[in-house]
Amino acid sequence: MDIILALKAIIMGLVEGFTEFLPISSTGHLILAGSLINFTGEVAQVFEIAIQAGAIFAVMWEYRARIGAALGGVTSDPRQQKLVINLIVAFIPAAVLGVLFSKAIKAHLFAPVPVAAAFIVGAFVILWAERRHKVLPGAHRIQSVDDMTVVDAFKVGCAQCFALIPGTSRSGATIIGGMLFGLSRTAATEFSFFLAIPTLLAATVYSIFKARHDLHASDVPLFLIGGVAAFVSAFLCVRWLLRFISTHDFTGFAWYRIVFGVIILVTAHFGWVVWAE
Repeated sequence: MDIILALKAIIMGLVEGFTEFLPISSTGHLILAGSLINFTGEVAQVFEIAIQAGAIFAVMWEYRARIGAALGGVTSDPRQQKLVINLIVAFIPAAVLGVLFSKAIKAHLFAPVPVAAAFIVGAFVILWAERRHKVLPGAHRIQSVDDMTVVDAFKVGCAQCFALIPGTSRSGATIIGGMLFGLSRTAATEFSFFLAIPTLLAATVYSIFKARHDLHASDVPLFLIGGVAAFVSAFLCVRWLLRFISTHDFTGFAWYRIVFGVIILVTAHFGWVVWAE
């Protein structure tokens, strides 16, 4: 494999892992990073989705005990059955819309400027949600994932649909959406982690299946390198985020999104950076 191509795969994998579970949009950062290092095209788009599996394996490893308990008790333990049902219910809305509109979204929104705009809009939603959280702290009636109802799960699943727009952030949509629907910050974050498992694995399998005729055996090492880089960086990020949310809110991420989005729009407008479409 070409060493430059391998380095690009590592860079993209690190970007994926460090951004997947933060409310700053991994897809948006991958599009921008790919544009900067000239890693674009049909195979690159599949690569960007496929390496999400590496990030998901990091979450599965971090929560391996709970996942094992859920799988082992799915036929006998009401607590585990409830979690599995809630995840299925939350998964369905984005899965349906993703299948129906993925082609149109890729054709029109997988570009730096739309991503930058989504960064900024999403930032103001986060700022509003955090302000609401401070003004109405009692609105967070659900302190644990185990306390969620099917209706709560469906609402979070609907919020996840906004993440189909690149630059919105799947984690941001589900965490902030969960907080707005009554979940505590910790419960919303953990449910977002769990929901990422079926959502991103399904997106990975679906993307690879659709692009199977455009992929070749020579692409496998590239995907593996990116996946491993995503796993390592995502594992570190998840551990950090769980500690972070115990004493911080997401306001800092909102301001980061605004600054980053403005930089993209300004550089694109004045032609300082030629962002690839």
